[in-house]
Amino acid sequence: MMNHSPYMPTDPFLVSYYDCLPNFHTGDDSPRAFLERCLKKIESREDEVRAFTALDIEGAREAADRATLRYGEGRVLSLVDGMPIGVKDVIDTADLPTQMGSPLFREWRPRFDAASVSALRQAGAVILGKTVTTEFAAVVPGPTRNPFDQNRTPGGSSSGSAAAVGIGMIPAGLGTQVIGSITRPASYCGCYGYKPTVGAVNRGGSLDYMSQSTQGVLAASLDDAWAVIYAISARVGGDPGFPGLYGGEDPGPESGPARLIRLDTAGWDRVDENTRGVFDDALDRLRSAGVEIIGRRDNRLIETYEETIAEGLDISRSINTWEFHWPLLTFEDRIPGHLSDIMEGRLEAAGAMTPADYRTWIAKRDQARDLHRELAAIADGFITLGATGAAPVGLDSTGDPAFSLPASYIGCPAVTVPCLSVDGMPLGIQVIGFADEDEGLFSQARWIEGLLLHRR
Repeated sequence: MMNHSPYMPTDPFLVSYYDCLPNFHTGDDSPRAFLERCLKKIESREDEVRAFTALDIEGAREAADRATLRYGEGRVLSLVDGMPIGVKDVIDTADLPTQMGSPLFREWRPRFDAASVSALRQAGAVILGKTVTTEFAAVVPGPTRNPFDQNRTPGGSSSGSAAAVGIGMIPAGLGTQVIGSITRPASYCGCYGYKPTVGAVNRGGSLDYMSQSTQGVLAASLDDAWAVIYAISARVGGDPGFPGLYGGEDPGPESGPARLIRLDTAGWDRVDENTRGVFDDALDRLRSAGVEIIGRRDNRLIETYEETIAEGLDISRSINTWEFHWPLLTFEDRIPGHLSDIMEGRLEAAGAMTPADYRTWIAKRDQARDLHRELAAIADGFITLGATGAAPVGLDSTGDPAFSLPASYIGCPAVTVPCLSVDGMPLGIQVIGFADEDEGLFSQARWIEGLLLHRR
Protein backbone atom coordinates (compact mmCIF):
# COMPACT_ATOMS: atom_id res chain seq x y z
CA MET A 1 0.00 0.00 0.00
CA MET A 2 1.50 3.32 -1.05
CA ASN A 3 2.44 5.86 1.58
CA HIS A 4 3.14 9.50 0.87
CA SER A 5 5.81 11.91 2.04
CA PRO A 6 5.94 12.77 5.74
CA TYR A 7 3.63 15.47 6.98
CA MET A 8 4.99 18.82 8.10
CA PRO A 9 2.76 21.50 9.64
CA THR A 10 3.74 24.05 6.98
CA ASP A 11 2.97 21.75 4.01
CA PRO A 12 0.33 23.15 1.61
CA PHE A 13 -2.18 20.29 1.84
CA LEU A 14 -5.03 22.29 3.36
CA VAL A 15 -7.15 24.29 0.90
CA SER A 16 -8.83 27.20 2.64
CA TYR A 17 -11.96 28.56 0.98
CA TYR A 18 -11.92 31.67 3.13
CA ASP A 19 -8.49 32.64 1.81
CA CYS A 20 -9.87 32.64 -1.75
CA LEU A 21 -12.78 34.99 -1.07
CA PRO A 22 -11.01 38.19 -2.21
CA ASN A 23 -10.24 36.61 -5.60
CA PHE A 24 -13.85 35.47 -5.96
CA HIS A 25 -14.98 39.07 -5.56
CA THR A 26 -12.51 40.36 -8.16
CA GLY A 27 -13.22 37.55 -10.61
CA ASP A 28 -9.64 36.25 -10.53
CA ASP A 29 -11.00 32.97 -9.14
CA SER A 30 -14.45 31.46 -8.74
CA PRO A 31 -16.32 28.91 -6.62
CA ARG A 32 -16.63 26.70 -9.71
CA ALA A 33 -12.87 26.77 -10.29
CA PHE A 34 -12.30 26.03 -6.60
CA LEU A 35 -14.66 23.05 -6.78
CA GLU A 36 -12.83 21.69 -9.83
CA ARG A 37 -9.56 21.79 -7.89
CA CYS A 38 -11.23 19.81 -5.10
CA LEU A 39 -12.59 17.27 -7.59
CA LYS A 40 -9.13 16.85 -9.08
CA LYS A 41 -7.71 16.01 -5.66
CA ILE A 42 -10.59 13.59 -5.00
CA GLU A 43 -9.91 11.88 -8.31
CA SER A 44 -6.23 11.46 -7.48
CA ARG A 45 -6.53 10.33 -3.84
CA GLU A 46 -9.98 8.92 -3.07
CA ASP A 47 -9.11 5.35 -4.08
CA GLU A 48 -6.43 5.33 -1.39
CA VAL A 49 -8.04 7.45 1.32
CA ARG A 50 -11.68 6.30 0.95
CA ALA A 51 -13.12 9.38 2.62
CA PHE A 52 -16.53 9.47 0.92
CA THR A 53 -19.56 7.18 0.90
CA ALA A 54 -21.32 9.16 -1.86
CA LEU A 55 -20.63 12.13 -4.14
CA ASP A 56 -22.98 14.43 -6.05
CA ILE A 57 -20.60 15.92 -8.59
CA GLU A 58 -23.23 17.14 -11.02
CA GLY A 59 -25.29 18.79 -8.30
CA ALA A 60 -22.15 20.32 -6.81
CA ARG A 61 -21.14 21.84 -10.13
CA GLU A 62 -24.60 23.34 -10.58
CA ALA A 63 -24.50 24.82 -7.07
CA ALA A 64 -20.97 26.16 -7.61
CA ASP A 65 -22.09 27.80 -10.86
CA ARG A 66 -24.95 29.53 -9.05
CA ALA A 67 -22.51 30.78 -6.41
CA THR A 68 -20.11 32.00 -9.10
CA LEU A 69 -22.96 33.97 -10.67
CA ARG A 70 -23.86 35.51 -7.31
CA TYR A 71 -20.28 36.68 -6.81
CA GLY A 72 -20.28 38.25 -10.25
CA GLU A 73 -23.54 40.07 -9.53
CA GLY A 74 -22.64 41.13 -6.00
CA ARG A 75 -25.34 38.98 -4.36
CA VAL A 76 -23.15 36.82 -2.11
CA LEU A 77 -25.19 35.03 0.55
CA SER A 78 -22.54 34.33 3.20
CA LEU A 79 -18.88 33.51 3.82
CA VAL A 80 -19.61 29.91 2.83
CA ASP A 81 -21.41 30.78 -0.41
CA GLY A 82 -19.99 28.27 -2.92
CA MET A 83 -17.89 26.37 -0.36
CA PRO A 84 -17.66 22.59 -1.10
CA ILE A 85 -18.58 20.74 2.09
CA GLY A 86 -18.67 17.08 3.05
CA VAL A 87 -21.38 15.87 5.43
CA LYS A 88 -20.69 13.12 7.96
CA ASP A 89 -22.85 10.15 7.12
CA VAL A 90 -24.96 10.28 10.28
CA ILE A 91 -26.42 13.66 9.23
CA ASP A 92 -29.41 13.54 6.89
CA THR A 93 -29.28 14.81 3.31
CA ALA A 94 -32.37 14.75 1.13
CA ASP A 95 -30.44 14.06 -2.08
CA LEU A 96 -27.84 11.54 -0.86
CA PRO A 97 -28.02 8.34 1.22
CA THR A 98 -27.48 8.50 4.98
CA GLN A 99 -26.02 5.10 5.81
CA MET A 100 -24.58 5.67 9.31
CA GLY A 101 -21.73 3.23 8.84
CA SER A 102 -24.12 0.32 9.28
CA PRO A 103 -25.54 -2.36 6.97
CA LEU A 104 -28.92 -1.60 8.55
CA PHE A 105 -28.99 1.67 6.60
CA ARG A 106 -27.31 0.66 3.35
CA GLU A 107 -28.66 2.93 0.56
CA TRP A 108 -31.21 4.43 2.97
CA ARG A 109 -32.43 7.84 1.76
CA PRO A 110 -34.12 10.32 4.06
CA ARG A 111 -36.68 12.66 2.55
CA PHE A 112 -35.38 15.85 4.14
CA ASP A 113 -32.15 17.64 5.05
CA ALA A 114 -30.90 17.87 8.61
CA ALA A 115 -31.07 21.35 10.13
CA SER A 116 -27.35 21.97 9.59
CA VAL A 117 -27.45 20.87 5.94
CA SER A 118 -30.56 22.97 5.28
CA ALA A 119 -28.86 26.00 6.80
CA LEU A 120 -25.72 25.49 4.73
CA ARG A 121 -27.75 25.27 1.53
CA GLN A 122 -29.55 28.50 2.50
CA ALA A 123 -26.12 30.08 2.92
CA GLY A 124 -25.10 28.96 -0.58
CA ALA A 125 -22.73 26.16 0.42
CA VAL A 126 -22.11 23.29 -2.01
CA ILE A 127 -22.96 19.91 -0.49
CA LEU A 128 -20.43 17.79 -2.36
CA GLY A 129 -20.90 14.42 -0.70
CA LYS A 130 -21.23 12.26 2.39
CA THR A 131 -18.14 11.35 4.39
CA VAL A 132 -17.38 8.05 6.09
CA THR A 133 -18.31 7.52 9.72
CA THR A 134 -17.80 4.65 12.09
CA GLU A 135 -20.83 2.49 12.88
CA PHE A 136 -23.44 4.87 14.32
CA ALA A 137 -20.62 7.37 15.02
CA ALA A 138 -19.27 5.03 17.69
CA VAL A 139 -16.14 2.86 17.66
CA VAL A 140 -16.27 0.32 14.81
CA PRO A 141 -14.05 1.81 12.04
CA GLY A 142 -15.11 2.43 8.46
CA PRO A 143 -12.89 2.06 5.38
CA THR A 144 -11.14 5.46 5.56
CA ARG A 145 -7.33 5.53 5.77
CA ASN A 146 -5.04 8.19 7.16
CA PRO A 147 -4.05 10.31 4.15
CA PHE A 148 -0.41 10.55 5.27
CA ASP A 149 0.10 6.84 5.95
CA GLN A 150 -2.56 4.41 4.79
CA ASN A 151 -1.44 1.88 7.40
CA ARG A 152 -2.62 4.20 10.17
CA THR A 153 -6.06 5.15 11.44
CA PRO A 154 -7.54 8.53 10.50
CA GLY A 155 -9.31 8.52 13.86
CA GLY A 156 -13.04 8.47 14.32
CA SER A 157 -15.87 8.79 14.21
CA SER A 158 -15.61 11.77 11.83
CA SER A 159 -12.93 9.89 9.90
CA GLY A 160 -14.00 10.72 6.35
CA SER A 161 -14.35 14.44 6.97
CA ALA A 162 -10.96 14.63 8.70
CA ALA A 163 -9.11 12.71 6.00
CA ALA A 164 -10.79 14.58 3.14
CA VAL A 165 -9.97 17.99 4.62
CA GLY A 166 -6.48 16.97 5.76
CA ILE A 167 -5.37 16.02 2.25
CA GLY A 168 -7.13 18.91 0.49
CA MET A 169 -10.21 17.28 -1.06
CA ILE A 170 -12.55 19.79 0.59
CA PRO A 171 -12.11 22.88 2.77
CA ALA A 172 -14.62 21.71 5.38
CA GLY A 173 -16.57 18.66 6.47
CA LEU A 174 -19.26 18.38 9.11
CA GLY A 175 -18.47 16.14 12.06
CA THR A 176 -19.99 15.17 15.37
CA GLN A 177 -18.38 14.54 18.75
CA VAL A 178 -19.65 12.82 21.84
CA ILE A 179 -16.24 11.70 23.15
CA GLY A 180 -13.40 12.20 20.66
CA SER A 181 -14.81 12.28 17.16
CA ILE A 182 -13.71 15.73 15.90
CA THR A 183 -10.62 16.88 17.79
CA ARG A 184 -8.81 13.52 17.70
CA PRO A 185 -9.15 12.82 13.93
CA ALA A 186 -8.23 16.47 13.29
CA SER A 187 -4.98 15.86 15.15
CA TYR A 188 -4.33 12.60 13.28
CA CYS A 189 -5.12 14.02 9.82
CA GLY A 190 -3.51 17.44 10.08
CA CYS A 191 -6.58 19.68 9.87
CA TYR A 192 -8.43 22.04 12.17
CA GLY A 193 -11.12 20.55 14.37
CA TYR A 194 -13.79 22.67 16.07
CA LYS A 195 -16.14 21.16 18.64
CA PRO A 196 -18.55 23.93 19.70
CA THR A 197 -20.21 24.34 23.08
CA VAL A 198 -22.84 21.65 23.55
CA GLY A 199 -26.17 22.96 22.25
CA ALA A 200 -24.64 25.70 20.07
CA VAL A 201 -25.52 23.92 16.78
CA ASN A 202 -28.95 22.57 15.90
CA ARG A 203 -28.68 18.76 15.57
CA GLY A 204 -32.15 18.17 14.15
CA GLY A 205 -32.17 15.44 11.52
CA SER A 206 -29.10 13.65 12.81
CA LEU A 207 -28.51 10.41 14.70
CA ASP A 208 -26.21 12.51 16.89
CA TYR A 209 -28.78 13.20 19.61
CA MET A 210 -27.00 12.13 22.83
CA SER A 211 -26.73 14.64 25.66
CA GLN A 212 -22.96 15.01 25.36
CA SER A 213 -22.91 15.35 21.58
CA THR A 214 -22.45 18.36 19.39
CA GLN A 215 -22.10 18.97 15.68
CA GLY A 216 -18.87 20.64 14.64
CA VAL A 217 -16.53 20.90 11.71
CA LEU A 218 -13.21 19.66 10.37
CA ALA A 219 -11.72 22.51 8.34
CA ALA A 220 -8.75 23.83 6.40
CA SER A 221 -8.41 26.94 8.58
CA LEU A 222 -9.85 28.56 11.67
CA ASP A 223 -11.69 31.02 9.40
CA ASP A 224 -13.30 28.19 7.43
CA ALA A 225 -14.32 26.44 10.65
CA TRP A 226 -15.97 29.49 12.16
CA ALA A 227 -17.68 30.44 8.90
CA VAL A 228 -19.35 27.03 8.63
CA ILE A 229 -20.62 26.88 12.21
CA TYR A 230 -21.75 30.50 12.18
CA ALA A 231 -23.66 29.95 8.92
CA ILE A 232 -25.56 27.08 10.55
CA SER A 233 -26.31 28.65 13.92
CA ALA A 234 -27.30 32.01 12.39
CA ARG A 235 -29.99 30.30 10.30
CA VAL A 236 -31.32 27.45 12.45
CA GLY A 237 -29.96 28.28 15.90
CA GLY A 238 -28.77 25.82 18.46
CA ASP A 239 -30.49 22.82 19.96
CA PRO A 240 -33.94 23.51 21.40
CA GLY A 241 -33.60 25.20 24.77
CA PHE A 242 -30.04 26.42 24.07
CA PRO A 243 -29.05 29.97 23.05
CA GLY A 244 -26.98 28.92 20.03
CA LEU A 245 -23.56 30.23 19.04
CA TYR A 246 -22.44 33.54 20.52
CA GLY A 247 -20.41 35.80 18.24
CA GLY A 248 -20.53 37.52 14.90
CA GLU A 249 -19.89 36.34 11.36
CA ASP A 250 -16.20 37.07 11.89
CA PRO A 251 -14.89 35.86 15.29
CA GLY A 252 -12.63 38.89 15.50
CA PRO A 253 -8.88 39.43 15.79
CA GLU A 254 -6.41 37.20 17.55
CA SER A 255 -5.87 37.81 21.25
CA GLY A 256 -3.09 36.26 23.27
CA PRO A 257 -4.09 34.61 26.55
CA ALA A 258 -2.43 35.79 29.75
CA ARG A 259 -2.65 32.44 31.53
CA LEU A 260 -3.46 28.92 30.35
CA ILE A 261 -3.95 25.71 32.28
CA ARG A 262 -1.85 22.83 31.04
CA LEU A 263 -4.22 19.86 31.00
CA ASP A 264 -2.47 16.50 31.21
CA THR A 265 -5.61 14.31 31.36
CA ALA A 266 -5.59 10.63 32.22
CA GLY A 267 -3.82 10.01 28.90
CA TRP A 268 -0.50 11.62 29.81
CA ASP A 269 1.03 8.31 30.96
CA ARG A 270 0.43 6.96 27.43
CA VAL A 271 2.24 9.80 25.67
CA ASP A 272 5.60 8.76 24.27
CA GLU A 273 8.84 10.66 24.85
CA ASN A 274 8.95 12.28 21.39
CA THR A 275 5.40 13.59 21.71
CA ARG A 276 6.09 14.90 25.21
CA GLY A 277 9.11 16.74 23.89
CA VAL A 278 7.21 18.35 21.02
CA PHE A 279 4.44 19.47 23.37
CA ASP A 280 6.88 20.83 25.96
CA ASP A 281 8.70 22.79 23.24
CA ALA A 282 5.39 24.37 22.21
CA LEU A 283 4.67 25.35 25.82
CA ASP A 284 8.16 26.87 26.10
CA ARG A 285 7.41 29.05 23.06
CA LEU A 286 4.19 30.21 24.69
CA ARG A 287 6.04 31.05 27.90
CA SER A 288 8.66 32.98 25.94
CA ALA A 289 5.83 35.01 24.39
CA GLY A 290 4.57 35.97 27.84
CA VAL A 291 1.87 33.35 28.49
CA GLU A 292 1.85 31.93 31.99
CA ILE A 293 1.33 28.16 31.98
CA ILE A 294 0.04 26.58 35.18
CA GLY A 295 -0.85 22.99 35.96
CA ARG A 296 -1.95 20.52 38.56
CA ARG A 297 1.19 21.01 40.67
CA ASP A 298 0.59 24.77 40.87
CA ASN A 299 -3.00 24.87 42.05
CA ARG A 300 -5.10 22.51 44.16
CA LEU A 301 -8.26 23.32 42.19
CA ILE A 302 -6.57 22.18 38.97
CA GLU A 303 -5.40 19.00 40.69
CA THR A 304 -8.97 18.31 41.82
CA TYR A 305 -10.23 18.97 38.31
CA GLU A 306 -7.72 16.52 36.78
CA GLU A 307 -8.79 13.90 39.32
CA THR A 308 -12.47 14.56 38.56
CA ILE A 309 -12.20 14.27 34.78
CA ALA A 310 -10.08 11.12 35.12
CA GLU A 311 -13.31 9.16 35.60
CA GLY A 312 -14.99 11.04 32.75
CA LEU A 313 -14.35 8.42 30.07
CA ASP A 314 -16.03 5.61 31.98
CA ILE A 315 -18.93 7.86 32.97
CA SER A 316 -19.32 9.16 29.41
CA ARG A 317 -19.43 5.66 27.99
CA SER A 318 -22.04 4.67 30.56
CA ILE A 319 -24.16 7.73 29.78
CA ASN A 320 -23.91 7.03 26.05
CA THR A 321 -24.80 3.39 26.50
CA TRP A 322 -27.96 4.27 28.42
CA GLU A 323 -28.96 6.97 25.95
CA PHE A 324 -28.34 4.65 22.99
CA HIS A 325 -30.56 1.87 24.33
CA TRP A 326 -32.96 3.30 21.82
CA PRO A 327 -32.50 3.04 18.87
CA LEU A 328 -30.30 -0.06 19.27
CA LEU A 329 -33.15 -2.04 20.80
CA THR A 330 -35.55 -1.35 17.94
CA PHE A 331 -32.80 -2.03 15.37
CA GLU A 332 -32.19 -5.46 16.87
CA ASP A 333 -35.90 -6.20 17.25
CA ARG A 334 -36.76 -5.26 13.65
CA ILE A 335 -33.66 -6.51 11.79
CA PRO A 336 -31.63 -8.83 14.01
CA GLY A 337 -28.05 -9.78 13.27
CA HIS A 338 -26.88 -6.53 11.67
CA LEU A 339 -25.28 -4.86 14.67
CA SER A 340 -21.55 -5.27 15.31
CA ASP A 341 -20.44 -7.34 18.30
CA ILE A 342 -19.52 -4.09 20.05
CA MET A 343 -23.00 -2.65 19.55
CA GLU A 344 -24.57 -5.93 20.62
CA GLY A 345 -22.52 -5.67 23.81
CA ARG A 346 -23.60 -2.09 24.34
CA LEU A 347 -27.24 -3.09 23.96
CA GLU A 348 -26.81 -5.87 26.50
CA ALA A 349 -25.09 -3.51 28.94
CA ALA A 350 -27.88 -0.94 28.56
CA GLY A 351 -30.41 -3.59 29.52
CA ALA A 352 -28.69 -4.00 32.88
CA MET A 353 -28.74 -0.25 33.65
CA THR A 354 -31.38 1.62 35.61
CA PRO A 355 -32.67 5.21 35.64
CA ALA A 356 -31.02 5.57 39.05
CA ASP A 357 -27.64 4.67 37.52
CA TYR A 358 -28.13 7.28 34.85
CA ARG A 359 -29.05 9.97 37.37
CA THR A 360 -25.85 9.23 39.30
CA TRP A 361 -23.69 9.60 36.20
CA ILE A 362 -25.42 12.82 35.17
CA ALA A 363 -24.91 14.25 38.67
CA LYS A 364 -21.19 13.45 38.53
CA ARG A 365 -20.91 15.07 35.13
CA ASP A 366 -22.69 18.18 36.42
CA GLN A 367 -20.21 18.36 39.32
CA ALA A 368 -17.31 18.25 36.88
CA ARG A 369 -18.90 21.01 34.80
CA ASP A 370 -19.35 23.18 37.91
CA LEU A 371 -15.68 22.72 38.73
CA HIS A 372 -14.69 23.65 35.18
CA ARG A 373 -16.62 26.91 35.47
CA GLU A 374 -14.73 27.75 38.69
CA LEU A 375 -11.44 27.57 36.80
CA ALA A 376 -12.50 30.54 34.65
CA ALA A 377 -11.56 32.72 37.64
CA ILE A 378 -7.89 31.69 37.45
CA ALA A 379 -7.14 31.20 33.72
CA ASP A 380 -8.22 32.16 30.21
CA GLY A 381 -8.50 28.56 29.05
CA PHE A 382 -6.70 25.25 28.74
CA ILE A 383 -4.01 23.88 26.46
CA THR A 384 -3.29 20.23 25.83
CA LEU A 385 -2.54 17.76 23.06
CA GLY A 386 -5.03 16.85 20.36
CA ALA A 387 -4.23 13.17 20.93
CA THR A 388 -1.76 10.96 22.80
CA GLY A 389 0.53 11.09 19.75
CA ALA A 390 0.59 10.52 16.03
CA ALA A 391 -2.11 8.31 14.55
CA PRO A 392 -1.34 4.75 15.62
CA VAL A 393 -0.51 2.06 13.11
CA GLY A 394 -3.44 -0.28 12.47
CA LEU A 395 -7.00 0.08 11.23
CA ASP A 396 -8.95 -1.87 13.86
CA SER A 397 -9.19 1.07 16.28
CA THR A 398 -9.81 4.81 15.97
CA GLY A 399 -7.22 5.63 18.64
CA ASP A 400 -7.08 6.80 22.23
CA PRO A 401 -9.73 9.45 23.11
CA ALA A 402 -8.13 10.59 26.39
CA PHE A 403 -7.25 14.12 25.26
CA SER A 404 -10.54 14.73 23.46
CA LEU A 405 -12.66 13.50 26.34
CA PRO A 406 -12.47 16.50 28.74
CA ALA A 407 -14.14 19.03 26.43
CA SER A 408 -16.81 16.49 25.53
CA TYR A 409 -17.51 15.53 29.12
CA ILE A 410 -17.68 19.16 30.20
CA GLY A 411 -19.62 20.35 27.14
CA CYS A 412 -17.27 23.27 26.48
CA PRO A 413 -15.77 24.38 23.15
CA ALA A 414 -12.45 23.03 21.87
CA VAL A 415 -10.26 23.70 18.85
CA THR A 416 -7.46 21.52 17.52
CA VAL A 417 -4.79 23.42 15.57
CA PRO A 418 -2.50 21.38 13.25
CA CYS A 419 0.76 23.08 14.22
CA LEU A 420 2.97 20.19 15.34
CA SER A 421 4.31 16.94 13.95
CA VAL A 422 5.90 13.84 15.43
CA ASP A 423 7.47 10.89 13.63
CA GLY A 424 6.61 12.50 10.28
CA MET A 425 2.88 12.59 11.11
CA PRO A 426 0.48 15.38 12.16
CA LEU A 427 -0.04 16.28 15.79
CA GLY A 428 -2.48 18.93 16.94
CA ILE A 429 -2.41 21.38 19.81
CA GLN A 430 -5.83 21.56 21.48
CA VAL A 431 -7.14 24.75 23.04
CA ILE A 432 -10.17 24.40 25.32
CA GLY A 433 -12.42 27.21 26.51
CA PHE A 434 -15.48 27.77 28.65
CA ALA A 435 -19.12 27.14 27.75
CA ASP A 436 -20.65 29.70 25.36
CA GLU A 437 -17.30 31.49 24.96
CA ASP A 438 -16.49 30.01 21.56
CA GLU A 439 -15.66 33.38 20.03
CA GLY A 440 -13.04 34.12 22.68
CA LEU A 441 -11.59 30.63 22.22
CA PHE A 442 -11.09 31.34 18.52
CA SER A 443 -9.30 34.59 19.28
CA GLN A 444 -6.85 32.70 21.50
CA ALA A 445 -6.45 29.87 18.99
CA ARG A 446 -5.60 32.39 16.24
CA TRP A 447 -2.87 33.90 18.37
CA ILE A 448 -1.44 30.51 19.38
CA GLU A 449 -1.51 29.34 15.77
CA GLY A 450 0.39 32.42 14.64
CA LEU A 451 3.03 31.91 17.29
CA LEU A 452 3.60 28.18 16.79
CA LEU A 453 3.51 28.32 12.99
CA HIS A 454 5.91 31.30 12.92
CA ARG A 455 3.34 33.53 11.21
CA ARG A 456 4.20 36.55 13.31
